[in-house]
Amino acid sequence: MTFEEFGSEAHRLWAEVPAEYKEGIDGIVVRREAEAHEDHDDYYTMGMCFTEPYPSGYGGPETTRSFLALYHGSFARVADGDPDFSWEEELWETITHELQHHLEFLAEDDALEGVDYALEESYKRERGLDFDPWYYQSGQPLAPSVYRVERDVYIEQQWRAEAFERTPSIEFEWSGRRWSVARPDELGDVHFIWVHDLDAGGGWLQLALLRKLGWWEGVVRVLRRQLADVRESEAEPRDIGDAPGSPGPEEEGS
Repeated sequence: MTFEEFGSEAHRLWAEVPAEYKEGIDGIVVRREAEAHEDHDDYYTMGMCFTEPYPSGYGGPETTRSFLALYHGSFARVADGDPDFSWEEELWETITHELQHHLEFLAEDDALEGVDYALEESYKRERGLDFDPWYYQSGQPLAPSVYRVERDVYIEQQWRAEAFERTPSIEFEWSGRRWSVARPDELGDVHFIWVHDLDAGGGWLQLALLRKLGWWEGVVRVLRRQLADVRESEAEPRDIGDAPGSPGPEEEGS
């Protein structure tokens, strides 16, 4: 998509956003450059919300002004490395993401900052860099102990080492069903299981198995600055019956 086409599509999508959500935003600006992360040359910022509050006792749209910047160069760099890249979908996702930054600033809510943190840590994990293994907890909560980070969903379970060793399988609920996967050989401190063939709304469903630490174990780890033992495996799920009320892709955003 050329720069001119990018700009036209961005303004078309911006026009579709209801006016009440755009209060306090002066508009969008389309820029040619690629905005690379300061620490990771191949991690690109697609858009940014620039906000400036004016002195006032009331932090509403009358005193807080923002504009959204969209970086054509960043989109082009990411598209070059992804044959399935959809310019229109990514544009809409970026616009709504940056719009949410503005709305959360008005509400003094920093939830989206956590999502951005989770995305960056996920990027580090993909590249084999040191990362926070609990990053997914900063993602969007879908249900208790269930989180979404971009297109991936994480279902968290806590296990005592003894109980983990005794169980032949790991059971979980997803999309109205109960599922089972074979227990991996080792628990570690955090064990991510990539579950095949379950619809997570465009990405992977991952189980995040956490080893429960006793109070003293946790203190020792902090004092010794021990790194977590992080493990990964893959598994094929087995359907074991109904589970009414469990989370699923259709419940995102509810």
